[in-house]
Amino acid sequence: MAALHPALGAGAASQSQLPSDICDMSALVLSAAIRAQSVSCREVMSAYLARIERYNPLYNAIVAMPDGAELLRLADAADRDLARGHYRGWMHGMPHAVKDLSDVAGMVSSGGSPLFRDRIAAKDSLITARMRSAGAIFIGKTNVPEYGLGSQTYNPVYGVTRNAYRPSLAAGGSSGGAAVGLATRMLPVADGSDMMGSLRNPAAFNNVIGFRPTQGRVPHVGGDLFLQQLGYEGPMGRDVDDVVQLLGTLAGADSRAPLSLRDSFSGAPPMTDAEFSALRLGWLGDYNGYLPMEAGLLSLCRRALAGVEPYGIAVEDAAPDYDMDRLWRCWLTLRQWAIAGGSGPLYAQPDKRAQMKPELVWEIENGLRLDAADVAAAGVARSDWYRALLTLFQRYDFLVLPTAQVFPFDAGLHWPKAIGEVKMDTYHRWMEVVIGGTLSGCPVVNLPAGFDESGRPMGVQVIGPFGADARVLSFARAYVQRTEWLAKRPTLQVADNQAQ
Repeated sequence: MAALHPALGAGAASQSQLPSDICDMSALVLSAAIRAQSVSCREVMSAYLARIERYNPLYNAIVAMPDGAELLRLADAADRDLARGHYRGWMHGMPHAVKDLSDVAGMVSSGGSPLFRDRIAAKDSLITARMRSAGAIFIGKTNVPEYGLGSQTYNPVYGVTRNAYRPSLAAGGSSGGAAVGLATRMLPVADGSDMMGSLRNPAAFNNVIGFRPTQGRVPHVGGDLFLQQLGYEGPMGRDVDDVVQLLGTLAGADSRAPLSLRDSFSGAPPMTDAEFSALRLGWLGDYNGYLPMEAGLLSLCRRALAGVEPYGIAVEDAAPDYDMDRLWRCWLTLRQWAIAGGSGPLYAQPDKRAQMKPELVWEIENGLRLDAADVAAAGVARSDWYRALLTLFQRYDFLVLPTAQVFPFDAGLHWPKAIGEVKMDTYHRWMEVVIGGTLSGCPVVNLPAGFDESGRPMGVQVIGPFGADARVLSFARAYVQRTEWLAKRPTLQVADNQAQ
């Protein structure tokens, strides 16, 4: 577990230093205030429940909430612990909603699927257990796409999650509820998971930070322990320091996960001006025209980097020596193989198959048609991709490209069918830009890149060398300090039936 941030020391938060609204505090400031008893856990819980009651009916970020009175009783218990000197950890008494792909003992764990709408988790997942040990109080789940598939958060169990900056638009996914919960200040910090950009895309669509750690940094203990190395859990936050602190809680080797990393994550040291100005960034852009991009998106992201070039950073056009179509075919094979392996038994039951979203059926049926030679060839292709990036990292500290290929789109659209004149041949082709980071196994962070003329957010992905999580996050903090986009808050709305 990471060492505590300096702000978490006893007495670090005086009443005069606190924001007027509890929900405006960063997770770290809130944590310090709770520990110093500048605010009570009951006051914190009451403030967050009131905010959720006001805004969640429209944005639909948090689902499966327990009774509010029970949550207040849990907050009172946390206050009593503090009064007698028992401090649970940096999340002591902090309201937290877990992504609805991860189990919380005693809570509904549906994954957005009608097959599991009534499933009550018997025990905590690994990351849930770690957050519980750090003192979190679980107030519900954050909404996801059905089965977590697709970068659009809607499902037949809980409905659509709406963009924090414009509720008529999509929130992204699959950590859409988490991202919107952060941006609307209904959550202080959030966990997510990422196979195809699910920590990155919704962060970009809602102007928050999303971090996909190095492969194995946060242990994967369910199902296949050796071959499934595509999806990982990680932190999201309103600022980088909160992300660093939560990663310290989630990270760390586990004997149940033989491929989990054995080196420890102990935080992300501040990057000095000299270190920052000496950095060299490789701008991957759209891979020399390979990826279609919505008009204005590529130039907006490149201008975001231009904003830090005056500090001395060198930004150069870069291109991997690799056939990008081969990477897409590699991705399809490994993803379909993994999904068919995990959900194939459900598909084999006609009554269960009838309740599956079409995209899941498509993934499974394609996965079932694969043979061993297909999977072996994809493994080699993935390895060659890593070697291509390793060559680039000999010249560049980080590699940068847009986080998505489109701006947030209509919330009623299941997925974009075209980008400009280019038709999308799968439900997730419009998110092809994220697969390079996933298949590399390297750490990737989404950072804000600004807004288009109509106010739609976008972000950039920053990819670092394998294992360099701390350095990527150190850069992220320095970048955010030198740019202004993260400070732009959404103007929140309420549902029509709540309007005064």
